[in-house]
Amino acid sequence: MTADPTPQTTPPPAAGGAPGPGTAPAPPWHPGLRAAEEAAAFRRRPLARRLLAPLGTLAGTAAAFAYVGAVDPNEPGHYPVCPLLRFTGLYCPGCGGLRSAHAVAHGDLAAALGANALAVAGYALCAVLFAVWLVRAVRGTPSRIALHPAWWWALGTLTALFTLIRNLPFGSALVP
Repeated sequence: MTADPTPQTTPPPAAGGAPGPGTAPAPPWHPGLRAAEEAAAFRRRPLARRLLAPLGTLAGTAAAFAYVGAVDPNEPGHYPVCPLLRFTGLYCPGCGGLRSAHAVAHGDLAAALGANALAVAGYALCAVLFAVWLVRAVRGTPSRIALHPAWWWALGTLTALFTLIRNLPFGSALVP
């Protein structure tokens, strides 16, 4: 018994990326194929079902802001104290976030920025992302947030710098 000296290979794909003769189609677990199938399935859903998640998120967010707007975080006893501030005296990146949400709910942007500027930027970013999500749901286009790792590192660095600066003497303007 002798082995065949010529290797068995499949021909390269044809021009345009379509499988050529003798090549297998993309496997069912292929990410591009799966995303296309999910997008087609999303477009076939009725409008009410496509809007269920964005409108449910809007209702939950509105309820949270309404509660924080009604129950003043500046009065002691309504909300728990930040454990990091309580035990170390250091302000975390979220310190003042409830006070800024309360100020946003009452339309006082200056007070909101004074309480926690990073939280106000986060509220604005979330509002923009929510609007994009809602428009895409109406159009029948699925929404995915897939950020490059560099963006996550930049966000972490920004948060760390905000936290560091607000705890230094010259960063007292960022203290709630």
